[in-house]
Amino acid sequence: MSEEITRIEEVTTKTPDELYSELEECVKKTMSEEEIKVIRKAYELAKEAHSTQFRHSGEPYIIHPIAVAKILYELGMDGESVAAALLHDVVEDTPITKEEISRDFGEDVANLVEGVTKLGKIPLSTKEKQQAENVRKMLMAMSQDIRVIIIKLADRIHNMRTLSFMKPEKRREKSQETLEIYAPIAHRLGIRGVKEELEDLAISFLDPNAYNEILSLLEQQQTKRKEYLENIEKKISDRVTQIIPNCKIYGRVKSAHGIYRKMYMQGKSFDEIYDVYAIRIIVDDVVDCYNCLGIIHDMFKSIPGRFKDYITTPKANMYQSLHTTVVGEEGIPFEVQIRTWEMHQTAEYGVAAHWKYKLGMSGRQKNEEKFAWIRQLLESQNVSGNSEDIVNTIKTDLVQEEVFVFTPKGTVISLPAGSTVVDFAYAIHSAVGNRMTGAKVDGRIVPIDYVVKTGEIVEVITSQQQGKGPSRDWLKFVKTSGARNKIRSWFKKERREENITEGREEVEREFKRNFIHLEDEAYDEFVLEIAQRQKFASIDDFYAAIGYGGFSLTRMMPHIKDEYVKQYVKTEKNDDDVIKISKKAPEKRSKSKDGVVIEGIDNCLIKLSKCCNPVPGDPIIGFITRGHGVSIHKRDCTNVPVDIAKDDEPDRWINASWDSNIKEDFTASLSFTCLDRVGLMADMSRMIADMRVMIYGINTRSSKDGRVNIELNIGVNGTEHLQSVMLKLKKINGVLDVERTNG
Repeated sequence: MSEEITRIEEVTTKTPDELYSELEECVKKTMSEEEIKVIRKAYELAKEAHSTQFRHSGEPYIIHPIAVAKILYELGMDGESVAAALLHDVVEDTPITKEEISRDFGEDVANLVEGVTKLGKIPLSTKEKQQAENVRKMLMAMSQDIRVIIIKLADRIHNMRTLSFMKPEKRREKSQETLEIYAPIAHRLGIRGVKEELEDLAISFLDPNAYNEILSLLEQQQTKRKEYLENIEKKISDRVTQIIPNCKIYGRVKSAHGIYRKMYMQGKSFDEIYDVYAIRIIVDDVVDCYNCLGIIHDMFKSIPGRFKDYITTPKANMYQSLHTTVVGEEGIPFEVQIRTWEMHQTAEYGVAAHWKYKLGMSGRQKNEEKFAWIRQLLESQNVSGNSEDIVNTIKTDLVQEEVFVFTPKGTVISLPAGSTVVDFAYAIHSAVGNRMTGAKVDGRIVPIDYVVKTGEIVEVITSQQQGKGPSRDWLKFVKTSGARNKIRSWFKKERREENITEGREEVEREFKRNFIHLEDEAYDEFVLEIAQRQKFASIDDFYAAIGYGGFSLTRMMPHIKDEYVKQYVKTEKNDDDVIKISKKAPEKRSKSKDGVVIEGIDNCLIKLSKCCNPVPGDPIIGFITRGHGVSIHKRDCTNVPVDIAKDDEPDRWINASWDSNIKEDFTASLSFTCLDRVGLMADMSRMIADMRVMIYGINTRSSKDGRVNIELNIGVNGTEHLQSVMLKLKKINGVLDVERTNG
């Protein structure tokens, strides 16, 4: 594991000028005097603009832009990129405008700064939408100049290196975002070092216990590992250099995050990970690569099924190498990666290699095929109208392992692992997918949801019948966002009336399931209000979007239910319906069988509300219902007005408190975010049983990023008991977060 991985930075003792001087000494080695003047001018402006600002560590803020600029220099970026890094926060955090930067540094630097700047001043309803809009804006800028994302990645690296100065909740939030968005983008751009450092740093904050365990395992074997790798390197070198001159051979260890994924997400032991150790061989040309492969297979026993040829079929991020896993004399398996020098430059630095090694690529070659995925991401948002789809695509498509499938004519199609024949059809062309009626794999008919494997030959069977199109059921199993968006696009254009009908029926089903009941006129007004809030011009447009899959109604239902309760539930209550309960003297307090004392009321039916599940210790309040006694809510429940006096019926709200002698158990709901691993539920059940806590309900839901969400309903005797249970469960290996939920 290289030195820069997991580098957590402490407070520096150097002044900003000293740090900048170190940066300038570096750039002098590779940049022209003119570029150095621009960089120096950028530093002076940024230093002045940030002069009154400080980081959470207490350091002057300007230290951050200097560090970002240094990272970009190490990646080999040009003078404009380094200058833009020094200025990247001035538009967002100081009075300086883009126009001023454009005037003093040129339009290119101004556009780079603008591309990295977040949309901080645009009001959006949720943090997720804010994140999605920021990512969409960044991708738009990337499509114009790829240097934008490289600056943003460098910015994120330094923020992650200094994340320990932030609050715990902020550390988790930033680490999760890094793991789900920025590391996949670095992977897609082929910048290996950036990807691995971001992943390792994120895991060190998200799951420090597991991370430290991996470091400990690596440290325990450090001496043995060094000797083992040196021995293997010498054996290979003695044999290979006799036949292939000018080759470099060295060993490396898998990144901490790579080991983490296999140990804690795939349930493997450290000894079961075959590619912890790797030998890399770099040669002059492709012929030497295959000659070297033959020598390796002659020297060591290869493990079947572990050979991959990424030279003839490169990965989508331009990566090329031969991979084979063999077993040494000690019985320890190790991976061998063989590539040319040019392939190595691309593998290490990805798109940044074009600046580092002066390969002559313009930062604005937006039409180049290797950046087509950026346009596809933006197109996916244009189809759905939802910028959050971009984030979902990054979380799924960009981080997948790949399979390589052949057309009958021998063309190689690269797809994420788990893709189906439908994904294959749409990868060829939208028209092929839209007319698809079936598929053959290696000459035999397969089901429409068949998952393709590397090396298979797939033939798509199409219909020439006019009007023939995809099935809505395909949306349930297609893997790639590209296929999903093309299917939605077809239904959006070709089946509007059908979409409206389908959408209307889904709204009715969801309303019924959530007990939303309105008369015809009120129903239409309520749906129109929802549609307009989501920027739809009409109810039909809203229904159509739901029908073709461009809008997720299920995701919005909690907000819709809240709005329904606010607008209609309480306004339907009439004074005549109020239960006539005579209030006694305030000092009179009586206990109910549920352990709740209602001020001034004896022998009244008490019901604990399911909307918030109050437990002893929670501040509570009562609501006099129609025919069902008093309903008890948590004081901060969404159904309780903040100001009772301003409620439509303030007299129906009544003071309540918990009795001092409560022996009953009360139901509390917990939500867990966990890493999906074998034995997780067993560990949770065992700990809950050891605490003598009853489980009344359980529900699990897996996600595509290797995580699982678990909902538990348990019995506790109060908030202190609940907090104790939560703290113990949070210590279970793989539990990332636990919080109390309503209902």
